[in-house]
Amino acid sequence: MKRPADCADMKDIRAEIDRLDHALMALFAERVGYIDRAAQIKQVAALPARITARVEEVVANVRDHAERLNLPPELYERLWRELIDWSIAREEAHLSKELPNDR
Repeated sequence: MKRPADCADMKDIRAEIDRLDHALMALFAERVGYIDRAAQIKQVAALPARITARVEEVVANVRDHAERLNLPPELYERLWRELIDWSIAREEAHLSKELPNDR
């Protein structure tokens, strides 16, 4: 791992970006595991996939983190809303598969 200032050329930069992309994908895969488990818990608890208050809490957290890291909060809010929508759709798919056939 090199700090940006320690990269001597584009090869170094590209290697570090590739390393970070791999780490991000691993984190997204871990997040999906929690989404799938949430669907199981929501099924038992009879909760909907979309809980609006929680969606807005997550978005507020992301905006706060972005601001603290000097990143554009509007961009990360858009990205996370897309991620949240995808996650909710995944939960809904799990919930619909797990519902009894008589519903």
